[in-house]
Amino acid sequence: MKGPLFYSKILLFGEYGIIKDSKGLSIPYNFYNGALKVDEHPSEIAIKSNESLKRFVGYLETMDSGLVEFDIEQLRQDVNKGMYFDSSIPQGYGVGSSGALVAAIYDKYASNKITVLENLTREKLLTLKAIFSAMESFFHGKSSGLDPLNSYLSIPILINSQNNIEATGIPSQKSEGKNAVFLLDSGIIGETAPMVSIFMENMKQEGFRNMLKDQFIKHTDACVDDFLKGDIKSLFKNTKRLSKVVINHFKPMIPLEFHELWEKGIKTNDYYLKLCGSGGGGYILGFTEDIDKAKQVLKDYKLEVVYNF
Repeated sequence: MKGPLFYSKILLFGEYGIIKDSKGLSIPYNFYNGALKVDEHPSEIAIKSNESLKRFVGYLETMDSGLVEFDIEQLRQDVNKGMYFDSSIPQGYGVGSSGALVAAIYDKYASNKITVLENLTREKLLTLKAIFSAMESFFHGKSSGLDPLNSYLSIPILINSQNNIEATGIPSQKSEGKNAVFLLDSGIIGETAPMVSIFMENMKQEGFRNMLKDQFIKHTDACVDDFLKGDIKSLFKNTKRLSKVVINHFKPMIPLEFHELWEKGIKTNDYYLKLCGSGGGGYILGFTEDIDKAKQVLKDYKLEVVYNF
């Protein structure tokens, strides 16, 4: 038995800012995916995933039934038969591994679920986001619900503010386009919870809060607007500003061995780096106006092109 596939996601803009009502833009990334599955002869990874699912079932039972109800009986039966989440999505890489699992469980076991095929009003999107936020909190301690939402709907999502989200269209991919978004593999597994707690600790300082509002959120919002409008020149100007703010104020979230590389991109304008998810490891997101040049300059690193435009 194997269920439908759910894809990974990339938050192009909005990491940390969306906690404080910045704009955000999240797109599905079909390179990685996962599905619920039962095997006759499960591997060690499958057994581990199944054990984690058992704990998750216990958590779902305690969730507010006013928000969502599950067919817990069926879910428990399937988990006892050895069901696990068969996934190629790397964990701790900021591309939504737990989000895809949450989406798969909701899709299969939620009663009266909101489906992708119906007219997705803002209310329905917010309801889904609230359900997914509660479900995914099991994995991260605190979740916006956006990763599972993106994975479940498999469409780009524009976050205008915490209570205002909409499905959106993004400029179409041009396979020969020189402008590109790419991922750099840091080779380190990142943990979301400790990074979020560093951020929350910093938020107690007035200087940090002001920087977040006057610089980080301002540039993030501008990047989202530029990207959606297809204003490439302005997009790269604002991405550079954002990259500077991150290296200056979010250093703990950037693996040490990437600090110099980060600065180099800003100096040479060959590429600009930013956090992918909460940081601390996993992937680093890159933007470049000349992907061939960026590949040359970054040839010592594992680089994956996500999007040409």
